[in-house]
Amino acid sequence: MSRLSARLLAAVMALVALAGGVSACTSAPAASDTKITLGFSAWPGWFPWQVAQEQGLFAKNGVTVELKWFDSYTESLNALSSGVIDANSQTLNDTLVSVSGGAKQTIVLVNDNSTGNDKIIAREGITGVADLKGKKVAVEQGTVDHYLLLLAMAEAKLGPQDIELVNLVTDAAAAAFVAGQVDAVGAFAPFTTTALERPGSRAIATSAEFPGAIPDHLVLKADLVRDRPNEVQALVNTWFETVKWIRDNKDAAVGIMAKRGGVSPEDYRTYDAGTTIFTRQQNLDAFTPGTTPAHLNFQANKIIDFMTGTGLVDNRPSLDGLFDDRFIKAVPE
Repeated sequence: MSRLSARLLAAVMALVALAGGVSACTSAPAASDTKITLGFSAWPGWFPWQVAQEQGLFAKNGVTVELKWFDSYTESLNALSSGVIDANSQTLNDTLVSVSGGAKQTIVLVNDNSTGNDKIIAREGITGVADLKGKKVAVEQGTVDHYLLLLAMAEAKLGPQDIELVNLVTDAAAAAFVAGQVDAVGAFAPFTTTALERPGSRAIATSAEFPGAIPDHLVLKADLVRDRPNEVQALVNTWFETVKWIRDNKDAAVGIMAKRGGVSPEDYRTYDAGTTIFTRQQNLDAFTPGTTPAHLNFQANKIIDFMTGTGLVDNRPSLDGLFDDRFIKAVPE
């Protein structure tokens, strides 16, 4: 599914608290002659890429990266699927949708889990998800917040037919909600801040209620992972060095990421608990096959069951080759 869905100190304090054990790379290998074009969009767990660029950390780790910003998260998904870019920051849900459509993609890093920064926000008078029956709900169809909406509705014993879904990209959906054109909206930070400007509005469901349901990743074209593993390793190493830099330079990092997100540093800090940045160990645990929501294989199959059961995808995607943990394993401890 997508995230602007598509997925700010949200990331910073989580980076500080959760990534303390990661060591920075100390050597400065020669930069590659080839380039990786890396897409990202508005989500707290992906703004650290902006820090990496501004602090020269890609070059320090020997990889040439063109960082490409997408105002529309959905456009970034399409760009990776069509090969316009080499790598993208996207959710597991959306990656599975792309793979079900025939895209060859590989996940090499868990950036974070959404732990509250994806929300279903409703107008005054709507106190729970069950109250959405018969109401107009704006969400970007096929995105991760659409997925969150359907999860919450299923828990409230509602089906897709019980609401009038208004399909809008996430920023437009939030604006439509504030303007009173719809009764509720599915959105992610920073667009949740916009939506909550409507007087009397409140979140009636969040990703915090569905642990592990929305993991966010660094996803690459499968052939690039196969053919250029050294550059992929440098990219993953850069992420963890960026985590360390943010931890050591909190105020400067907040300024960089808030500016990229178009919000104030004060607003950025309000997203703290809603994005849980993964440490190297949490990555290792996630990539290890298991039978709980902490494991990517478990979560992927659960998402696939839901998507096929609700008709969001026609074909059940294969997980063969989707998760590649060798780069996480090789990150300096």
